[in-house]
Amino acid sequence: MPTLNKIRMALLGERRPAPEETVLPRLRTALTLFFALDGFLFAGWVVRIPAIKEHTGASAGDLGLALLGVSAGAVATMAVTGRLCRRFGSHPMTVLAAVLMSLGIALPALAGSALSLGLVLLVFGAAYGAINVAMNSAAVDLVAALRRPVMPSFHAAYSVGGMLGAGLGALIAGHLPADRHLFLLAATGLLVSAVAGRALLAHPAPRPAPRATTPASAAPRAGGRERRLVAVLGLIALCTSYGEGALADWGALHLQQDLSARPGVAAIGYSVFALAMTFGRLTGSALLERLGQTRLLVAGGATAAAGMLLGALAPSLWAALAGFAVTGLGLANTFPVAIGRAGELAGPGGVAAASTFGYGGMLLGPPAIGFLTDWFSLPVALTTVAALAAVSALIARTTREPARGPVVGGR
Repeated sequence: MPTLNKIRMALLGERRPAPEETVLPRLRTALTLFFALDGFLFAGWVVRIPAIKEHTGASAGDLGLALLGVSAGAVATMAVTGRLCRRFGSHPMTVLAAVLMSLGIALPALAGSALSLGLVLLVFGAAYGAINVAMNSAAVDLVAALRRPVMPSFHAAYSVGGMLGAGLGALIAGHLPADRHLFLLAATGLLVSAVAGRALLAHPAPRPAPRATTPASAAPRAGGRERRLVAVLGLIALCTSYGEGALADWGALHLQQDLSARPGVAAIGYSVFALAMTFGRLTGSALLERLGQTRLLVAGGATAAAGMLLGALAPSLWAALAGFAVTGLGLANTFPVAIGRAGELAGPGGVAAASTFGYGGMLLGPPAIGFLTDWFSLPVALTTVAALAAVSALIARTTREPARGPVVGGR
């Protein structure tokens, strides 16, 4: 009967497509939309912070404390989200977190004081942390099923979404009140979540290929090694995001204060860095296929270290801008590769742990640069970005580990 069925299908021209031929591209498109939405919403919120400060009447110090709500909510939620992804699946959690983030972005417009702003930002931050863990966990599974190193392309979508969100926010900030803008962002987020979420909810996350059987006596040692490697990958993510946070908050001031750039030109500094990072991520999959995970991490860290030394210590504006661009290219793929590798090793829990480290680096960078600036100078403080990038390259070089499961980047 199986032979007769095959003959019948051949005669009739019937063909039953393999699931990955139709499902995996749809899942990739849906996940790409969620990554872009995450960056779009977060950047849209950031550009309206000055208007929200004026609306709540918060002082600079009160606003700083309120903004910690985003960070606190994100860090507190990441580990929990990893456990929820294991229990309910990364696809439903991605959709749920996107809906919560879309609703949460409207809440700051309703705050009437710095205290209430801090409380609603806890909710927004919790959703932001949850969607980052959930969608990265889903991306890890999809990368394994595709057997192609496409993780950087998802993070490129986040960068593109962030640039679109910031650009649109800057264009309409003078024409639309903050509350209407945030409500518009919420509606956009809910619409995208509904459209892209259909694909994720219709199909479970692809199952990675089973690992080779491990002897029972070796299982505890393997688990301990994986936990240590996840921690190491988290440190690499921390070193990367430290530089991102530092340049976002201090790059323009360095150009204006130390190199006498006009305010408009100084503002270009972070744009140059962000554009270079976006370009680096768009080409990241090809680099992964060519270099492999370890060599890409080493090359990225070394490139970022050289670029930031130039950006921090160059005596001219254009040389500093070139340094910022090189730094962006170097840092572009270290975070997605580290998060992806952690997910390969330990699933959603690994993604959550490495993401928490990485987000911690983004929180640590700006205040650390501030303290070091008070003690030394801003150019000297910015060289710590180069130092940590070099450390990440050294860590990656000295902790080579054979890849397990599907090859998504080589060695």
